[in-house]
Amino acid sequence: MVKLTGLKKVKTAVFISGTGSNLKNLIKFSKIKNSPISIDLIFSNTTKAKGLKFSNQFNIKKYISNFKDSKIAEAKILNLLKKENISFICLAGFMRILSKSFIRKFSGKIVNIHPSLLPKYKGLDTHIKAIKNKDKVTGCTVHFVTAKLDSGKIIIQKKVKISKKDTPTSLAKKVLRQEHKLYPVAINKIFN
Repeated sequence: MVKLTGLKKVKTAVFISGTGSNLKNLIKFSKIKNSPISIDLIFSNTTKAKGLKFSNQFNIKKYISNFKDSKIAEAKILNLLKKENISFICLAGFMRILSKSFIRKFSGKIVNIHPSLLPKYKGLDTHIKAIKNKDKVTGCTVHFVTAKLDSGKIIIQKKVKISKKDTPTSLAKKVLRQEHKLYPVAINKIFN
């Protein structure tokens, strides 16, 4: 568990690969007076991540590394995290798997948001799987990151009803709306 020291906000990095809607939401959350975190770094494994635009919009440092050689990429990221005094990481649609040694260095200080009710549907295509299996509910989970994919301790979950009309796209939108609400709640839960 991460503990707050005094009233200082915990310096946080958000790792993204896509549109960054959870990132934007976390930035807005971090600006609230009672928020336990400040977003001080945005990291992406691709220059194509639309979420990188929030770096300029909110004046937050960004760093991009393509992970062609993941060992070198992770070493550079770890150095940067150390240099920037980052002590907490939020994964928000980050489409790379971090190595065991990277996770070990930040043990208990990396969280992820996943679009299913874990332990159900780890990995990708969660909405397709939920619809294909005729599930009545799905949802999202915020959990601690461990070396095993989507298997860390669950912090909080939110259920989302699946309607007969739902497609993977419509379901993804419904779940994402709940993700935006859930991630800040999970962070408050960790630090309070």
